Amino acid sequence: MIKQLHRVFFYLKSKFLCVALIGFMIENIAAQKIIVCENCEVNSLQTAIQQAEANDTIFIKNGIYKEHDVIIDKALHIKGENYPVIDAEMGGMGLKIKAENFSVEALKIINVGTSHTKDFAGILISEGKKFELKNNILDDVFFGILIERSSEGIISGNRIESNSKEQATSGNGIHIWKSENILVKNNTVKGLRDGIYFEFVDKSKIINNTCKNNLRYGLHFMFSNNDLYKSNVFENNGAGVAVMYSKFIDMQHNHFRKNWGSASYGLLLKEITDSTLKNNNFEDNTIAISADNTNRIDFLENDFKNNGYAVRIRGAVYDNKFKRNNFLYNSFDVAYTGKLNNNEFLNNYWSNYSGYDLDKDGIGDVPFRPVSLFSYVVNKTPEAIILLRSMFIDLLNFSEKVSPIFTPADLIDKQPKMKKIVW
Repeated sequence: MIKQLHRVFFYLKSKFLCVALIGFMIENIAAQKIIVCENCEVNSLQTAIQQAEANDTIFIKNGIYKEHDVIIDKALHIKGENYPVIDAEMGGMGLKIKAENFSVEALKIINVGTSHTKDFAGILISEGKKFELKNNILDDVFFGILIERSSEGIISGNRIESNSKEQATSGNGIHIWKSENILVKNNTVKGLRDGIYFEFVDKSKIINNTCKNNLRYGLHFMFSNNDLYKSNVFENNGAGVAVMYSKFIDMQHNHFRKNWGSASYGLLLKEITDSTLKNNNFEDNTIAISADNTNRIDFLENDFKNNGYAVRIRGAVYDNKFKRNNFLYNSFDVAYTGKLNNNEFLNNYWSNYSGYDLDKDGIGDVPFRPVSLFSYVVNKTPEAIILLRSMFIDLLNFSEKVSPIFTPADLIDKQPKMKKIVW
């Protein structure tokens, strides 16, 4: 009986393997490889797409192809050789895609048209699923990559650059709307309006991107929940980074640098709750973090160095925790609007701390008050900033620390660290 069962098992197993092998062979036989070149029978991308069947691969040889509004409506894999150029000649879109299970790799798309009424993009994906945009170059574009109502996509290794002059006549580098499960990684975006823009984008990740010299935000993030952004560089953007109207956001190992200007921040937090900022570096920003209506955020092990303001707390900011952060040589470590405090500061290192540690446990024996009276004065009268380095201001701040009147009396770090925290 056992031998008979073994025979049946091996017979079924062999039949299954045969069927699977036949299916694999049929699928691969059916899939074609179409080559596009200037002297080939197929000499345009749109012609190749029209001839292709689902799951075919289109190889585009190096050259210049003057095409715009190229429509992709089937599962295709498009790959360039030595970055063939798709020149839209300012006539509209580059690629318009509405499909599933597709990829676009190693193309150079240039001269995308501009418009006040239409969002022309180098690559537009609408209602896409299970896709990959990899190692493409987009130059002189209105919008770079525009994704809407899509899911399960990867946008990686792309370089998007333009020379935008005004916000009204420029678009965003990577713009994603009403989508989920999107991975944006290893991209470089320069010279657009916003580097990366998320709106109604959930369960997605922004990892290891560089956004520099954009007119407005390096990252603009709205109405998006349960997302991660990690190990990105946001440098010298017009207004820094804005994360607004969102919750459950994990922000870690990012660099916010050289975002200077009267309306500029390293990071603007507005209407954000239940999130984490950990191991980030804020350096040389006008305001490193500006928080407004921001609640239940953990600020853990971040570096704030050489900023105008390290943390500027505005209205309705409650139940936040600032722990084990380094505040290094900022003009103002913490600025506060109002006299009430419901946030916790503990075990931070403050370069402005002048206390002592008699028991040598690494924790200052005297609590530290990070909010200076002068920061309160500057909030009320910005012109007073010209007195920043005067001896009179030092005396003013000292008197407020001894007997707080204008600043929150309970905003203190009871256990300040004596040495910079290494994380």
